[in-house]
Amino acid sequence: MIHSKPDVFDELCPSAFLPIRMDHKWAPLVLRLLEARPLRFSELHAVLHRTSAKELTRALRTLERDGFVVRAAAGRAVSYELTSLGRSLLGPLNAVYAWTAEHWDEILDARDPAET
Repeated sequence: MIHSKPDVFDELCPSAFLPIRMDHKWAPLVLRLLEARPLRFSELHAVLHRTSAKELTRALRTLERDGFVVRAAAGRAVSYELTSLGRSLLGPLNAVYAWTAEHWDEILDARDPAET
C-alpha cells in the first residue's frame, strides 16, 4: 500500500482517527478505570458520576467501535474490558496524566480567573 503525506483537512487523514477525540472527554477516564479489571456500566457510572448515562454510553460505544474496549454479556450482566489495543494506549495516556500533574499549578495559573 502506498501512503501519502497526511493532510489534516482530508477526511481520511490519520488525525481524523485519533483514538481519543476531543468531543469524548470521558473516554480517557473510562480507559483508565478499565485498566485494573473489567467493569459494569453501573460501576463506571458510579465513579464518573459527573457524566450522564447518555454521555457514558456514547463514550463506551466509541471506544468499542474503535477497538479499545470490548463489551461482554453474560446473561443480564454486561461488562466492559480493555482490548490489547486499548491496553497499548494506557502508556501514552499515563504520560499525559503525569505531565498534567507536573504542570498543574501552571495550568491553573494560566487560566482566565473568570473561567475558574
